Amino acid sequence: MSFEVTATEGAARAGVLHTAHGDVPTPVFMPVGTKATVKGLDPERLRELGTAILLGNTYHLHFRPGAETIEELGGLHRFMGWDGPILTDSGGFQVFSLRDTIAAVDDEGVTFRSVYDGEPARFTPELVADVQRRLASDVAMCLDVCPPADLPRDELELATATTTLWARRQLTQPRADGQLLFAVTQGGTEPDLRTRSIEELAALPFEGLALGGLSVGEDRGVMLDTVAWAAPLLPAERPRYFMWIGDPAGILEVVERGIDMFDCVLPTRLGRTGSALTWEGRLNLKNARFARDPRPLDEDCSCSACRRFTRGYLRHLVNQRELLGLILLSEHNVRFLLDLTAEARAAIERGELAAYKAARLDRLEQAVVPGEEVSRG
Repeated sequence: MSFEVTATEGAARAGVLHTAHGDVPTPVFMPVGTKATVKGLDPERLRELGTAILLGNTYHLHFRPGAETIEELGGLHRFMGWDGPILTDSGGFQVFSLRDTIAAVDDEGVTFRSVYDGEPARFTPELVADVQRRLASDVAMCLDVCPPADLPRDELELATATTTLWARRQLTQPRADGQLLFAVTQGGTEPDLRTRSIEELAALPFEGLALGGLSVGEDRGVMLDTVAWAAPLLPAERPRYFMWIGDPAGILEVVERGIDMFDCVLPTRLGRTGSALTWEGRLNLKNARFARDPRPLDEDCSCSACRRFTRGYLRHLVNQRELLGLILLSEHNVRFLLDLTAEARAAIERGELAAYKAARLDRLEQAVVPGEEVSRG
C-alpha cells in the first residue's frame, strides 16, 4: 500500500503517503517548483522550513530544458538538488488555462502553441507519461481536460469523458521505478458528471485521485460545497488531492472536508510582490504604516524573517526592490502554510480539528482592523 490513514475526525484524515524518496505525512501542502525550483528558496532551506514534498511542472520542464536533458543529468531530483518526494503535474492545467493557445482537442490529445516560442506542440497521454517517466518524479499526474467554470454543459460532459479516456491510456504506459500515478477527476460542480468521473477512475488501479477543475473561477462557496460531497466519494484507502489552493482559510476548509494533498504558488508569488501571510491577514509591506513597525511579521512564526527582522526593515527591502526582502517574505509565507498544515494534522490526531479551525479563523477575523490594507484571502 502506498497510502495509509492513521487518524480521522469527521471527514478529515491524517495519513502517510509512502513514496520512493520517503514518507509524506498528510494532510500536506506542496510548495510549487514550476521550473525545477521553488522561486527564491534553495532545497536545503525548504527542508529546514518543513517541506515534505514539492511539485514540478511537466509543461514547463518539457519545453525548458526538456525531459531528455533532465534524464541525462540524473532525473529531476538530482537536477534540482532535492532528495525528497516530488509530484509532477501533467501540464494539462497549463495547456487549458492558456485557452487562446489551443488549436484543437480530440480523443488522441490536445494541440496548442508553446507559450515560449509560439510553435505548434501536442500533448497526448503517452507523451505526458513519457516525460514524467524521464523526470522520474515520485508521483505522476494523468493528462486531463481542465475546463473553465463557465463551460456549457455539453462541453463539460465531453471534457469529463475525454479525461477518463486519456487516463485509461496513460495507465498502460511505462513509468519510472517506484513512480505512483494519480488520475484527475473532472465534472465541474455538476453532481452527476463529477460522480461519474470518480466512479470510472476509482475503478482503475491508480494510486491516488485528484479533484480537478475546481478553484478555476467558480464561486468559493459552491467550490467548497462540491468538495464536501465529492471527497467522500473518492476511495478512502487512496490519497485525495485538491489541485490549486493555498490561502489559510481555504486549506483549513478542504482539510476538514477530507482532502490530503494540495498545492499553490500563492506563498512565493505573494513574497515576490511584497506581501506576507499572517494571522492579521495578508500584509502589504509596501504600505507606509509599516515603515517604523518594530514587530515581526507574525509573533508565532519561527522563520528567519520573523526571528531576525522587523516589519520596518522588510518594508525597506521591498520598497528598495532588494532581493533579500522578496526571499525572506517567500520563506515566511511557505513556512506559514507548512506550519498551518502541520498543526491541522496534529489537531486531527488529537480529535480537535474543528476547535483548531474555529480558533484560527476567529483569530483571523478578529485581527483585521477596518481600513487597514489586509486581506483574509
